[in-house]
Amino acid sequence: MGPHCVAVKPQLACFERLGPPGWEALAEVREAAREAGLIFLADGKRGDVPVTAAAYAQALVGSTPTPWGEVPGLGVDAFTANPLLGRDALEPLVAACEEAGAGIFVLVRTSNPGAADLMDVPSPDTPLHERLASLVDALSGRLVGESGLSGLGAVVGATEPGHIARLRELMPRSVFLLPGVGAQGGDPKLLGAAFAPGPAGAIVSSSRGIAGAADPAAAAEELRTTLWEISNA
Repeated sequence: MGPHCVAVKPQLACFERLGPPGWEALAEVREAAREAGLIFLADGKRGDVPVTAAAYAQALVGSTPTPWGEVPGLGVDAFTANPLLGRDALEPLVAACEEAGAGIFVLVRTSNPGAADLMDVPSPDTPLHERLASLVDALSGRLVGESGLSGLGAVVGATEPGHIARLRELMPRSVFLLPGVGAQGGDPKLLGAAFAPGPAGAIVSSSRGIAGAADPAAAAEELRTTLWEISNA
């Protein structure tokens, strides 16, 4: 699968439920991803009050000072974050990414059906997912690279492609992480608007759709071919 992918996105809960051996296994996956030249994107959806958010940042992309020296964290390339506690809770995560040269993908409109219960509910002027998008865009300039794209990206579910064009309008610099293709029913052919900045404008996630396929490598290659076509259209 490696030649057809740009990243791996391990779900941290699947490792953490195993306790210390799970954390060790996660570190082994990180090293395997690096050896394969893949981005290691930790899917943990972290989010809490600022002091706790800072601890999450240390665990994922930084280190923790102790009387016996610095204890390194996992050292991921990027991670997912929950913005529903507001801007002050995102600030420590973004600051840590600035220092580490890492990326962060903030939940804006997720792929699960229940997302509509909250994220699509109108506020006085816009749906919640649009307000979250505006928050992401306001912070995205802090992680903009030479390409003009920001390391402060957005999680935008592929299962509701009708939102993508508007969210791309609101977040022109952010890389989109698009989960929901495959087992959740998202159609990759409907994701073209996410790639408005070019082929690097989005990462499409298909976990069970590839891992559960009879031939995972073939499934990954097929998805890559489709995405390459729509991202260059």
